[in-house]
Amino acid sequence: MCGIAGICVRDSTARIDRSLLQRMTRVIAHRGPDGESLHFDAGVGLGHRRLSIIDLEGGTQPIFSADGALAIIFNGEIYNYKELRGELVKAGYRFKTQSDTEVIVHLYDQLGSECVSKLNGMFAFAIWDNRTRTLFAARDRLGEKPFYYSLLADGTFIFASEIKSLLEYGIARKLELDTDALDDYFAYGYIPSPKSIYKGIRKLAAAHTLVWRDGGISTNRYWSHLDTTPNTTADVSDLLEQVRSLVSDSIRLRLRSDVPVGAFLSGGIDSSLIVAMASEVSSERLSTFSVGFTERDFDESTFAREIAEKYGTDHHEITVGDINLEMFPDLVRQFDEPFADPSAIPTYYVTRAASRHLKVCLSGDAGDELFAGYPQYVLEPAEVWVDRVPLALRRLLFGLPARIVPDSLRGKGWLRRMSTDGAVRYQRVIGVLDSIERRQLLRPDAGIDVDCNAALLQPFFAANRSGIESRLLADQATYLTDDILVKVDRNSMLNSLEVRVPFLDHRLVELANSIPLALRMKGGQQKWILKELLRGRASSNITNRPKQGFGMPIRDWLRGSYRELAEDLLLNPANRSLDFVDATAVRNLFNAHQRGHRDLSDRLWSLMWFEQWCRTYGT
Repeated sequence: MCGIAGICVRDSTARIDRSLLQRMTRVIAHRGPDGESLHFDAGVGLGHRRLSIIDLEGGTQPIFSADGALAIIFNGEIYNYKELRGELVKAGYRFKTQSDTEVIVHLYDQLGSECVSKLNGMFAFAIWDNRTRTLFAARDRLGEKPFYYSLLADGTFIFASEIKSLLEYGIARKLELDTDALDDYFAYGYIPSPKSIYKGIRKLAAAHTLVWRDGGISTNRYWSHLDTTPNTTADVSDLLEQVRSLVSDSIRLRLRSDVPVGAFLSGGIDSSLIVAMASEVSSERLSTFSVGFTERDFDESTFAREIAEKYGTDHHEITVGDINLEMFPDLVRQFDEPFADPSAIPTYYVTRAASRHLKVCLSGDAGDELFAGYPQYVLEPAEVWVDRVPLALRRLLFGLPARIVPDSLRGKGWLRRMSTDGAVRYQRVIGVLDSIERRQLLRPDAGIDVDCNAALLQPFFAANRSGIESRLLADQATYLTDDILVKVDRNSMLNSLEVRVPFLDHRLVELANSIPLALRMKGGQQKWILKELLRGRASSNITNRPKQGFGMPIRDWLRGSYRELAEDLLLNPANRSLDFVDATAVRNLFNAHQRGHRDLSDRLWSLMWFEQWCRTYGT
């Protein structure tokens, strides 16, 4: 796992400023504390920070093709690199290292842009072709590894693993806040790809490649999780065996490492299955890590301990009471953009604890998105009944009362949701603030064009899919990529820890999406397939217990020990975020939450993070 940065200019005779590239690279040293390397060619500079996992001695980057014309810098892991290496050797390629990085550069030499279709892994890489003065970049299918870039007015192209690296180039004074991205932030709690918080900086979207040549760029999608054919004929036992086999193989591949590999263990279905099956295929004793809370409603440590004892892992528990307020600004700085998922806090603690013992951990992320684990995948009986009423009539029956009911009363949000359907309703189900709330919150003179934000989700709500299937596919492409995986990447890299996600093996994603929803939620039981695989590997205490999210008790903290920080970040009349949000609307949300009638902690947390971001980045 590493950090990358680079500069490409149109003039092949231009010299890249070494100190500039070094600053761009060193500001992301946390992503790769084991080494730094710079490479300069005709009008290009490539920077790399290394976290040594594979080929500890010989994997220094850039790595070159046999003729020296291709140079690659790479962030991630290619799990099937040994198999690909064997194929390339048969094709006549000779290797100088044992690293997975060298596999990519030879594969690109052989197949060009089609090389990405052969890769099983998480990756963001850039390959410089000196023969054609072309930069080819790619990001993995689900977006586990980040790739930010900016195309400047003169055709200069800069890219990096994190925004802070691009800011070192000196473009900050020229950047404008993207008000459309800010509207998305308050709608979802994160900024969806390919947008960033800045107009002049973009994210390369998951499953996309990018080519820069002579000052221009083009992007191309090479894979889609929608391109699966429903499997309506397979026997249930055959499907279970297919899933078991792929999960096992995915774990086996992700245990490949020249350093020890551990696992996060929450005690839930997903992480318990990963630990159980990893213990079955690994000859080494696993180290496991879990986070517990002093608040019982959020604490899963008992279940994690049960799995750890059953499989004899070297188990480590981290108990979190109130948040250490001193770490909050540093966490906001690490994320570079506003990010409102409170589970970033416990993720920070568990990655920090794991990094003190090893460099690589397995994670159970994505089990919910693939196998229907979230509460929003179960429609309430009332919702099913309401949907029998024509939409136009629902807008009258539910939309009008929703405008009259006071904001402080429960049920207002439900009325608003029932007055819509499809992608618009789902935004209101999973989002932070709906369009009505954002119009009340965001200042009309801030230049923010508030809309329903359903366009992000609309492509997944097709007429030939059920509402639940649409929600699953939407979450895989949006929430999973731009929330869950961002949270994991930024926290793990802050602590120089590599996190590998077995459920994100693209073969498993394709298989899961081909399985009929009736089997993924057999008999109404969410994650039925994963629970079946876990039976016999864990007690009924774990397989039968309801889902418990990886969150934190922020609702109570904002009313108690966290209130002082909340008041400063929300109610201070000198707050920088007041250029964009209305002070009265913010105070009303704060007071309504304090009265205890409604839990508005998600709204308040998004505002607190945004204010801290404004203070950090000078907006």
